[in-house]
Amino acid sequence: MIDTTTAEQRWLSALWPFVRAHLPPAPSRVLEIGCGATGGFVPAMREHGHDVVGVDPAAPPGPGYQQTEFENHKPTRPVDAIVACTSLHHVNDLDQVLDAAAAALAPGGVLIVVEWAYEKFDEATARWSFERLPNSGEHGWLHSHRELWLAAGQPWHTYLDAWAQREGLHSGHTIVRALQARFHTRLLTEAPYFFPELYPTSVTHEQAAAHRGEIQATGIRYVGVKP
Repeated sequence: MIDTTTAEQRWLSALWPFVRAHLPPAPSRVLEIGCGATGGFVPAMREHGHDVVGVDPAAPPGPGYQQTEFENHKPTRPVDAIVACTSLHHVNDLDQVLDAAAAALAPGGVLIVVEWAYEKFDEATARWSFERLPNSGEHGWLHSHRELWLAAGQPWHTYLDAWAQREGLHSGHTIVRALQARFHTRLLTEAPYFFPELYPTSVTHEQAAAHRGEIQATGIRYVGVKP
């Protein structure tokens, strides 16, 4: 059977059960940091009865979206939950964004985070992922890394570190430490990350490879509560 969905659709579909499980009961007020051009989880949260605002410079036009950086968004009143899906590792000022998130949440409010620990993306994990990239269809970010690494002729760790420095990425360790400094941790776990780009390789296949020690689990799932 041919998969006609995009990598982004596979990603959102796989992550939605995690996000939904940790949202407060509807109706609740929710912000999504970095909802992206397609709205991220905003449509799904609305369908389940939540009052949601998606914040992103590239957010879709229309009600319920704010086309701005999250740190510039000023909620009219505190929210019950904030969702941040792979939107923290590339922000300019992580502390500023997380301070803004803490300020926007009501006491007892929930922060639901999906993130990436780029520093765990070692050569074994890279090779495993590159070997499973489809030859047709979308040409995604992993395709680009495979081509750029081969063209660079460098050891993988040298290539990755240089790329992360150019992009100004925050490590997973830095993100988790900053989260735990502001919120009470309810959940922190590793998870698969690359599977949306590797169809038909699934989240289950990636998880199994990590359990066998063949690759690193580079994804982060975090749920925190505002004191």
